[in-house]
Amino acid sequence: MIRVLLVDDQELMRMGFRMVLGAQEDIDVIGEAADGLDAVQMADKLRPDVVLMDVRMPVLDGVEATKRITEANTAKVLVMTTFDMDEYALSALRNGASGFLLKDTPPSDLVSALRAVASGDAVVSPSVTKRLLGRFLGDGGGELRDATVLDVLTEREREVLVLIAKGLSNTEIARKLFLSEATVKTHVGRILAKLELRDRVQAVVLAYETGLVRPGDA
Repeated sequence: MIRVLLVDDQELMRMGFRMVLGAQEDIDVIGEAADGLDAVQMADKLRPDVVLMDVRMPVLDGVEATKRITEANTAKVLVMTTFDMDEYALSALRNGASGFLLKDTPPSDLVSALRAVASGDAVVSPSVTKRLLGRFLGDGGGELRDATVLDVLTEREREVLVLIAKGLSNTEIARKLFLSEATVKTHVGRILAKLELRDRVQAVVLAYETGLVRPGDA
């Protein structure tokens, strides 16, 4: 069973999520919280597999709650937002979220995303991530990070990181670089370990933040 904690300051939203998720045989909603502080405390107590987190809430917003939960390695976090160009969503990704979805996401996509996050995958559309980063970095909204953080990577690993940032799957990367899929998977694992990143989402963010990939790149 995938144990889920629902976090949203609107009771109606929590009720809707509970109805959708409660209909799934492999998902168990183990608790609800109405603000970020309650979310952190309940996550520590209940140890869910995934926290479905609203980002705009009173007392403690979802970004800070996400940071505290992921730093404590309490649970994986999937954030929900009303706007796909929400700076809160980008901040949540930077602070450890395994992805984000819009609140009007179809129920089947929400369920699939929760299952993916619970299994260790990241859930963010590369195109949405690119738009977010393009707005807050490429359009002059933020400063680039020092690219020397990437010096620990080999030339091949940098190539793989570029392709990850462009949204390619392991299969597509393997085809493009004439490698086996197993080799690409090994490269991805080493990239995440060397850069101390949680998942592919954070790898995408870092690639753009350091200027390795630009928002206008194809």
